[in-house]
Amino acid sequence: MELLTELRHRKVLAIIRADGPDRALDCVRTLIDAGITALEVSLTTPGGVDAIAKARSEYDPSILIGAGTVVTAAQADEVAAAGAGFVVTPAITRGAHRSVDLGLPLLCGALTPTEVVAALDLGATAVKIFPAKVYGPSYFRELRAPIPDAPLLAVGGVDAQTAPEYLAAGALAVGVGSPLLGDAGTGGSLTALADRAAGFRATLDI
Repeated sequence: MELLTELRHRKVLAIIRADGPDRALDCVRTLIDAGITALEVSLTTPGGVDAIAKARSEYDPSILIGAGTVVTAAQADEVAAAGAGFVVTPAITRGAHRSVDLGLPLLCGALTPTEVVAALDLGATAVKIFPAKVYGPSYFRELRAPIPDAPLLAVGGVDAQTAPEYLAAGALAVGVGSPLLGDAGTGGSLTALADRAAGFRATLDI
């Protein structure tokens, strides 16, 4: 399965941060049932590696399950062992380097043109422009002028209203955390989470 092709098709990468592995898994299940099938479990979640392993054991490979906020080389090793299909980092971290060494697809965080090029030179599959809201959708048009073939994701402050603007500006997909998850990761309504997922799908026609 080619990750970039799948992300372009699915358009939304859900970012899950929760107060524990069980709640993270509840959010994963709710989102998949609601039709969001590309998901990143952030390692800021206590027991996040365990949640990834359990989710991976429950779903077939058509469901994309990755690990987010991978900072250290040890974390990269842990999520690889847990079966993560890809790794997401906030920057060019030691975890990013180790993920490339392991052959794990890497969505590497960057913001400036220099960082974007450095991430691609490292071997990133795509570059996560983070935080995207700092400069907005127009920034993607500016970035793509000198580096038109760079695969870019918009992450950070992207909601259902702005997501189509980022895609129109050249982002291959959007990563969405709190505007989608809300308080579901800390005990909030899973029904409301499913409703928000449906709203994103309707807005993006997916």
